[in-house]
Amino acid sequence: MALLVVVIAALTGGPARAQGLDEGKSGAQLFSAVCADCHRSARGLAKDRFSWTLSYFLQQHYTTGAASAQALTAYLQSVDAPRAKPQSRLPAASASMPPLRPPAPVPAR
Repeated sequence: MALLVVVIAALTGGPARAQGLDEGKSGAQLFSAVCADCHRSARGLAKDRFSWTLSYFLQQHYTTGAASAQALTAYLQSVDAPRAKPQSRLPAASASMPPLRPPAPVPAR
């Protein structure tokens, strides 16, 4: 009987471990695997949310662990990050326009 238990344990590989299906995926890969069926774009999904509450929500409902929830949270927040506005510059001088100069000559002293 003991030999039968040893043989069964050897064939089954011992205790089963939970497999992280999301493990090793980037935030973009997680979005396309988990969220893209319902959301066309990641833009706006993290808007006005704290990272820890969003990560907790994703972990409870959509991902298999804390690491994948944090990766997905970071991706969603990076998509919603405000973009830097380009600094306004003076319009470039056109080739057809003469260079700017003072309106009148400056009197000499």
